[in-house]
Amino acid sequence: MTTIKINERTKTGKAFMAMFEAFFKGVDGIEIIETGSPKKIKKKEESIYSPEFVAKIKKAEENIKNGETTTLDPNDIWGSLGLK
Repeated sequence: MTTIKINERTKTGKAFMAMFEAFFKGVDGIEIIETGSPKKIKKKEESIYSPEFVAKIKKAEENIKNGETTTLDPNDIWGSLGLK
């Protein structure tokens, strides 16, 4: 027995199913077991990162989008940070 997965939502998948039904309908030994699109099951995956770390990263991404960044001068890092 051989199993073939076909995504019937794609153009190629629809064409294949139409061809299959035209050529093999009623032929012994060949049948379509299941038709229709499978239901997507979303699993909530557990993150390997701590929630605090994720929150810091998301806040940093937000700051970057808003243009809130600091540019460092490699010749005067402490001065760039206002710590001189």
